[in-house]
Amino acid sequence: MIKSWMVIGAITFLVALGSGIVRPQDVKWFNRLRRPRWLTFEKLIPVIWTVVFICGAWSAYIVWEETQDWQLMILYLVLEVAIVAYSPSLLWSRSLKLGTFVGGLGFVIGLFLTARVLPISGWAALLLVPFLLWAPIGTYTTWAIYKLNPEFP
Repeated sequence: MIKSWMVIGAITFLVALGSGIVRPQDVKWFNRLRRPRWLTFEKLIPVIWTVVFICGAWSAYIVWEETQDWQLMILYLVLEVAIVAYSPSLLWSRSLKLGTFVGGLGFVIGLFLTARVLPISGWAALLLVPFLLWAPIGTYTTWAIYKLNPEFP
């Protein structure tokens, strides 16, 4: 029998693969942008996102086991899609403003989801905290890169 954690993990993994749908020329464009001097943690970003996705999937598993609420699972999926949409939307449009907006939108969705989950499980809500901490940092970083590269609105 397939366990719920396997389904949630597989969906999380498959959706996360969507962030890799980028063209090499767009990655080259992004790598040529000026960055703030304080941006010293860029190589850690894949590790940070891996932790965020694992914690989010674990949170979804806890909530599913408590509620079997499909609406909440859809909200988890919407959050993950918003997170994954950041890279392709920023890179394909070459718009740092759009990237900042998508990052901020993800944060708002994450806050809403956390508020919905908190009455169900404190642990599930706590597992969303890594995202709630990282999303503003990532969004601010995108905005700071925009300020250094205003020719790419």
